[in-house]
Amino acid sequence: MKKYFSVGEAAKAVHTTSETLRHYDRIGLVKPAKKDEWTNYRYYTEQDIVRLHTVRALQLMDLPLQEIKKVLEYDDLEKIVEFLDGAEKKADEKIAALQYSKSKIQLAKADYERKLQGQQNRGSTFLREYPKRVILLSDTLEKPSLDNLWNYLSHFYDKVTPALKDKFSFEDLAGMYTENGITRLFAVCTRYVDTDGLKVLPEGTYLCAGCTEENREQQLAGLLHTARTEYGANPAFTVQLIVVSGILQWNYEAQVYVGQ
Repeated sequence: MKKYFSVGEAAKAVHTTSETLRHYDRIGLVKPAKKDEWTNYRYYTEQDIVRLHTVRALQLMDLPLQEIKKVLEYDDLEKIVEFLDGAEKKADEKIAALQYSKSKIQLAKADYERKLQGQQNRGSTFLREYPKRVILLSDTLEKPSLDNLWNYLSHFYDKVTPALKDKFSFEDLAGMYTENGITRLFAVCTRYVDTDGLKVLPEGTYLCAGCTEENREQQLAGLLHTARTEYGANPAFTVQLIVVSGILQWNYEAQVYVGQ
């Protein structure tokens, strides 16, 4: 026996409103399979639900209802399949664009969260958990400046050989890495292959403090002292993330590794 859905049930199934389905009926886009002649209630079949899902999906592709109606009324089923195949490809492109936009939003959000955390914790130490981070060290740049921060990541793309450029991508983030008394600027890799200059910052707990250029060395010394005396750690390196605080201005979040 054929199953029928009320207008409310059909609307719920395709995540829309009953009034929308009534509008589809009025313009002849999706007409219910059955209407009660006494109550004028509309009833939809499972095949109607499939058509409704198709219409809703095509609307999300910014297609006008009249164009959708025209396509779905084709007598040639091959034309319908061909059209839906093209719509599917456009949907894939839209999804990819949205995923790219989402990744940029996530990076921006993380950056502002770091700035907020830096404002809240400036002058005091705090612990923060970090996942494993892979960084690429500069061969030449030691400290941030207006010139090298203006087009920061291009420096690191230029560092890798042309054959490897498409295998690297970087987070929109700058920092300084110091080990054995040598400091280099770095970029955080989001995609990479093995090459000279890569360093792995281990996953775990980092003792951190916000600082300025003026008190950066003092804050680092204090963090290292605290790491040794209070956490029993002997950090082999320090990290100083560059936190842009305004136009042509930046501060730092100093970090030392204290263990898992």
